[in-house]
Amino acid sequence: MIFADVRVQQVFDEYEARAADDARRMIDLGSEGFARRDEFLLPVGREAAAVLHALILARRPRRILELGTSYGYSTQVLADAARAVGGQLVTMELADYKQAYARERLERAGLLPHVDLRCGDAVAMIGEDPGEWDFVLLDIWKDLYLPCFEALYPHLSEEAVICSDNMIDPAAARPSVRLYREAIRSKADLQTVLLPVGQGIELTVKWSAGNVRL
Repeated sequence: MIFADVRVQQVFDEYEARAADDARRMIDLGSEGFARRDEFLLPVGREAAAVLHALILARRPRRILELGTSYGYSTQVLADAARAVGGQLVTMELADYKQAYARERLERAGLLPHVDLRCGDAVAMIGEDPGEWDFVLLDIWKDLYLPCFEALYPHLSEEAVICSDNMIDPAAARPSVRLYREAIRSKADLQTVLLPVGQGIELTVKWSAGNVRL
């Protein structure tokens, strides 16, 4: 994807280059690659990133939540869109070394003022925040999708959007994904659809009858 800001584009291109290198390394490592997955970027990918960026530009959310900063690939994309619409991104991550990597690149891209980086347990941090969320990217370890959803659901604003990554691949995560999708479908005020973009994005919208803009 193409960014208007040259600094953002340069950092994003660096992420893309690392993603390609990491993918090759994982293949070379074979079964050992999965055991060492914390070392790798594991990004949402260019197609999914473009969808996320476009959704934020279209919906113009005030508060954006990212669950799973990791090394900051999607954080860059969300932060650039947040800056464009005057929003603020809060990104949460358990691994401090990953978030430090993301912070350095956000600073180089000129996006750090638009991002609140929080490090710790995501479920606990969600509960500690009294505000509402207008847009959420859920891209954390898949066994945490359900507890994170249960924590954030009461804090969704009207017409809030949740984008959940890895809903098709990897196949090993599908048991956790099924439980998560069942929880979404149990809520009468949520509409959801699975998009075959990247590794599968579940697009979920909170709405009340007669008040839908989609």
